[in-house]
Amino acid sequence: MGEIAIEQVIVSVVLFFVMFFGIGFLLNMLLRVTWMMALVYPIIVALIVDEVSWYEYIMNPTSAWPALIERFSALQLGDAVILTGGFLGAVVSGITMRMLRAAGYRMF
Repeated sequence: MGEIAIEQVIVSVVLFFVMFFGIGFLLNMLLRVTWMMALVYPIIVALIVDEVSWYEYIMNPTSAWPALIERFSALQLGDAVILTGGFLGAVVSGITMRMLRAAGYRMF
């Protein structure tokens, strides 16, 4: 992959933050599990980053897990910042839900 422009990184961080905040908010409303999206997010990131089938993680873990770790270590700074923005969105959605529940909004 080539270099990522700073404008692309900024827009992508905002997009990932808003997207995972929204998904986390909806999951929290439907399932009433505050930190569900923050716990599921690493699996989503692994799906984005890896090139190995999930079947391989079960049937051939000795080669699949090192390949995933290698792909994570090969991420560029811009990619890591974008994925971190998504994780922050997932965490902020959990914090928002806790604050809404504390304020008396029982539907959350």
